[in-house]
Amino acid sequence: MQNDQFFTRRRMLLAGGAALGAAATAGAVLASSAEDAVRTTAAPAAGAQARPALGPSAFRLQPLTGDGPPRAAPRKLQVREEPILQISGRGRRMVLTFDDGPHPDYTPHILDTLAKYDVRAMFFVCGECVVANKELLARMADAGHVVGNHTWTHPQLTMLRRSEIRAEMESTSDIIEDAYGERPQWFRAPYGAWNRAAFQLGAEMGMEPLAWTVDTTDWEEPGTRTIVDRVENGAAPGVVVLSHDAGGDRSQTVRAIREWLPYLIDSGYHLTVPRRRV
Repeated sequence: MQNDQFFTRRRMLLAGGAALGAAATAGAVLASSAEDAVRTTAAPAAGAQARPALGPSAFRLQPLTGDGPPRAAPRKLQVREEPILQISGRGRRMVLTFDDGPHPDYTPHILDTLAKYDVRAMFFVCGECVVANKELLARMADAGHVVGNHTWTHPQLTMLRRSEIRAEMESTSDIIEDAYGERPQWFRAPYGAWNRAAFQLGAEMGMEPLAWTVDTTDWEEPGTRTIVDRVENGAAPGVVVLSHDAGGDRSQTVRAIREWLPYLIDSGYHLTVPRRRV
């Protein structure tokens, strides 16, 4: 009975996120590299099991920099009404993204594979996972990967008060800056469950909302071959691929990327990341 309740809650969360994503429509364009742009549209929901949100008082971490200089104020952005979904521009360009980490058992292997093929990717990290794995964010920075904000505890934002959403996002941006060296410029809502508050707060904190085009659904652990097929069959210019490096057993994801990444490169795709704003 307990398992039935668990899976029912999971389906309800995913269904709610999907309904929110389906309500979005195509919109504006944002520069992502010297030759690329990013297009907005709807995104389906995905992700690992929800983790309960903490009380607002529990989010604030003690400063790690002590007597260091004060944090720079983030650049405020225009508030979007739907998340960015895909890149557009010349050539066969794609973006690889990984959610929910970092995780000491899976993220290093993914970073190893990306390094082997000299590919940069985006990692949307959860603050609670960064606490014990700051060295992995330092490694991401050294390799030129982009780190984005995926909240502190991976809650469904549409079920939180605005103050709770702010706490989730701010605390995660703080620890990313401490571990990565820069505040994040990209944000992704857990489960693809966006709301007005998330768009507004993200813009206030200088973060653009990024969704995805191809969902590997690796969080379902469907098998390595299925994950590989979903990426290879979904490959197309402008695609943003969603995978996960934490939130469950990601050994299938680790094995799958070793197959589909060289396939994409051999097929003429250039795996890129959005341009960082100055």
